[in-house]
Amino acid sequence: MEILFTSIESIIPIIVIIVLGYTLKVRGWFSENFGPNLSRLIMNVALPVSIFVSVMKYLTLDNLISLSGGLLYTFAAFILGYIVAYIAVVVFKVRKGRRGTMINTFVNANTIFIGLPLNVALFGDQALPYFLIYYITNTISTWTLGVYLMTSDSKSGHSNKATKFDWKKLLPAPLVGFLVALVFLILRIPVPAFATNTLTYIGNIVTPLSLIYIGIVLAKAGLNTITLDKDTIVTLVGRFVLGPLVMFVILALTAKGMPSAEFKTFVVQSAAPALAVLPILASQGDGDVEFSTNVVTLSTVLFVVVIPIVMIFLG
Repeated sequence: MEILFTSIESIIPIIVIIVLGYTLKVRGWFSENFGPNLSRLIMNVALPVSIFVSVMKYLTLDNLISLSGGLLYTFAAFILGYIVAYIAVVVFKVRKGRRGTMINTFVNANTIFIGLPLNVALFGDQALPYFLIYYITNTISTWTLGVYLMTSDSKSGHSNKATKFDWKKLLPAPLVGFLVALVFLILRIPVPAFATNTLTYIGNIVTPLSLIYIGIVLAKAGLNTITLDKDTIVTLVGRFVLGPLVMFVILALTAKGMPSAEFKTFVVQSAAPALAVLPILASQGDGDVEFSTNVVTLSTVLFVVVIPIVMIFLG
């Protein structure tokens, strides 16, 4: 019962902020340009700063080195996840504009905003280093192959622009923020307190603004766009069944002697909801924004039911 309450508590703020964005858009508070401008602010300013602050706050070079073995297991699970997701896209003949969202949802999870508080609530602070290993893998996966798949998946089918080599797609702003943070860690460069406080304020706007953006997209598309069509069902099964199953199999077969807390952390994180920024990435790549919004909304709501089941399965 405690797990159920923890899951509900972790998503109530998310749902409330999405409803807020929806309500304000319906009441005409936001102009048509507000949504696109909001996505640019999040992607190019707030998100890189948020990732930098998170790495500097939760990671040290020493624990990164000591826990590097876990990176091998998580990377292996992510690679296998991409393969499974690609097979699903082909088998179910997912149309253009939705493929990037489906593959990303199979593999990449909302770790820092939902996964972190849930992990601490379930396993305590002693499991935080294991969470950080998963966070590193998830971040690299999201902002390299994940973002490329999203921004190259145009629903119009015009791929000339998407296939052209673009340094901005190779090094998106959030990944740059992560790489800069790693440089600071490796070289042990201290960040002044005033700089940390300023960057923290900026980074903290990512989650609420991303959720408000989802509410805006829902308002523009209409609530009737929240559906359980074939593509959505396959995507949710990938997120909540195949994702955790792939992680479980990889760990069970290869990670002999892994601490129980580390094992459970990796599996629970692999069952977290879809990334809140998926609709923003879809809009940048001319993808199906309504489909991405639908997936994020439904995965966040279903998360309440899924996590208790996963925890019962893990014992």
